[in-house]
Amino acid sequence: MVVLNKIYTRTGDGGKTALGNGERVAKYSGRVAAYGTVDELNAFVGVARTEAESVVEDALSRIQNDLFDLGADFCRPDMDKDAEADYTPLRIVHSQIDRLETEIDAMNETLEPLRSFILPGGSRLAAQLHVCRTVSRRAERLAVELANMEPVNDVAVKYLNRLSDWFFVAARCANNNGKNDVLWVPGANR
Repeated sequence: MVVLNKIYTRTGDGGKTALGNGERVAKYSGRVAAYGTVDELNAFVGVARTEAESVVEDALSRIQNDLFDLGADFCRPDMDKDAEADYTPLRIVHSQIDRLETEIDAMNETLEPLRSFILPGGSRLAAQLHVCRTVSRRAERLAVELANMEPVNDVAVKYLNRLSDWFFVAARCANNNGKNDVLWVPGANR
């Protein structure tokens, strides 16, 4: 259980922060960039939730919780020492990806196939979900970059990939099941 009695600690004033294993790293490290972007994504999901209704709002709530799990996963670098840790480190698991895929498939059943790329927009909720999609893609790129330098839970990276797909399909659903999607017209302004 996390207990936060004091919000400021002054321990980061010198440009370093502590990871989940106590190791101190630069605040610009790849690991901090990855979980910091996941935190940013979580904030955008919170904004989208203000526009969402029941089913989508419930799904976004689950996603926000998953994003905290994901941040905790990225924050704990020593995956090879999970069994030796004082507590079992939190890791993203396949069932979280399976849930996203099930939800994507259910939402996609209501949509006509795309005949063009779509522009982010339409309804306010759809536009917010597209922001979530793009931030999710950035978090994924940072996680992939990190995984090329340090051990990273590959399931966590896959989760981000699937999550961006979830946001794309949810954005289409938020646009009257795709009927109000704003289609890209190649070369329209030449």
